[in-house]
Amino acid sequence: MAKGEPLVLDAMLGKLATYLRMCGYDTAYALDRDAEADEALLALAETEGRRLVTRDEGLARQVDDAVLLTRRDVPDQLRELAAAGFDLELSPEPAHCGTCNAPVERVDRTEPTPEYAPDPAETDIWRCRDCGQHFWKGSHWNDVAETLADV
Repeated sequence: MAKGEPLVLDAMLGKLATYLRMCGYDTAYALDRDAEADEALLALAETEGRRLVTRDEGLARQVDDAVLLTRRDVPDQLRELAAAGFDLELSPEPAHCGTCNAPVERVDRTEPTPEYAPDPAETDIWRCRDCGQHFWKGSHWNDVAETLADV
């Protein structure tokens, strides 16, 4: 599965969306896009050319290339995706906001950052172009890397 193919995840897969975004996938999440209803989710997949990833068997049957996941836990879902051919390695640099999926940009080393973020002169920092969230490779990045290593 190429990371260039955009995805849309149903309402049951919110935590998985963050992992896929950190792996470099353009991943829309149903609840972020007001597409909780099946019809809205299917329309989003079609109009934006996104591949549907779902835990809903009936919904998966409505889309030719849908990926049906059967497991509840994120590590198990990641194993299912790996078995389906998804590349599940962390991107060298974040490309998508883990919160809203918008593109991120590197923060200049001289720019001020929020109190919760490390000093950009000492650590590479990225900022979401839409929601303004700041990201860096910290403990969460390491936790995700560890989870992916076990897949």
